[in-house]
Amino acid sequence: MNIRPKILLVDDKWENLVALEVVLKDLEVDLIKTTNGNDALRETLHHTFALALLDIQMPEMDGYELAGILREEEKTANLPFIFISAVYTDNLNIFKGYEKGAFSFITKPFHPEILINKVKFFIEKHQQEITLFRLNEDLKGKNNDLELVNRELESFTYSVSHDLRAPIRAMTGFAEILKEDYEPVLDEEGQRLLSNISVSAKKMSNLIDSLLDLSRMGKKEIKKKEIDMNKLFREIFEELGGEAKNEKFTLTIQDLPNVQGDFELLKRVGTNLLSNAIKYSARKEKPVITVGVEVHENEFVFFVEDNGAGFNMEYKNKLFGIFQRLHQVDEFEGTGIGLAIVQRIVIRSGGRVWAKGEVDKGATFYFSLPK
Repeated sequence: MNIRPKILLVDDKWENLVALEVVLKDLEVDLIKTTNGNDALRETLHHTFALALLDIQMPEMDGYELAGILREEEKTANLPFIFISAVYTDNLNIFKGYEKGAFSFITKPFHPEILINKVKFFIEKHQQEITLFRLNEDLKGKNNDLELVNRELESFTYSVSHDLRAPIRAMTGFAEILKEDYEPVLDEEGQRLLSNISVSAKKMSNLIDSLLDLSRMGKKEIKKKEIDMNKLFREIFEELGGEAKNEKFTLTIQDLPNVQGDFELLKRVGTNLLSNAIKYSARKEKPVITVGVEVHENEFVFFVEDNGAGFNMEYKNKLFGIFQRLHQVDEFEGTGIGLAIVQRIVIRSGGRVWAKGEVDKGATFYFSLPK
């Protein structure tokens, strides 16, 4: 609901008030008219004004005195004034008007257009302030909601970390006891089922670890420093070991620029993308992986490219969602959380992430970082 702004008019001559009312009649405002300072003060107790038009020369309390009192009250401390006078026009008194908090000064006789334009300016300013205040209040409400969600998430994380791990540990422990004590009396099917229990428990444990990891990535403090991206990716290749060092792999790192970022977080990005590239291209006869960069005006766009299984671009929006997988678990292992972690880190680092691919012809994952 839009509330019409209110303007306080103060002049000891009623005919002047009527004249002001005629000038401002086409504006979408409510005019509250008073003929002395005391009545004006009473009106401020019952109304919130966007602007006050004050005559200067009035008996008992002149316009300057009224402005001084209004400026001292919390409710009207920021109320803008326009002084209107035909008497006090010397420089000293105009300056005094500004000292009292006036935002404008008009001398009589004045052109109606001048007054209308000045009033419009202050009304628009008042409405902008109201809009800003409401946006700030809305933002405060959203921040409070976000804090509540974060507390609930922390509670959930604690529950996942402690309450869910206990039954999984028990499951794994009992499976080990069965294997050690009763394996000789179990037939082939019994041993297969027991193995499935152990494998499923391990997968569940890995899934919990990944969820906790994702939660931590959203809360970890970012500590930026200069990072040698060539060194970072070489370290990742060394640490991945195994298939990454297999002779059939062709791994190429182009000349990469240094960036400002959190080393630990960006290493997680590189590790997830490279391990995915290795995993999804391992079945190729000659797997090829390339790490490169495109230099743009305001950002570096890094990419990890492989010639592996690829994916259908129709489902590209699912790539970075939690538990979203474009391949069956029996084809390629994984929890479906790695790319969600990549996206969260890159966004927190001020960048963006996306991918291109084609089924059986490989995929390229991009992430940008600001220069």
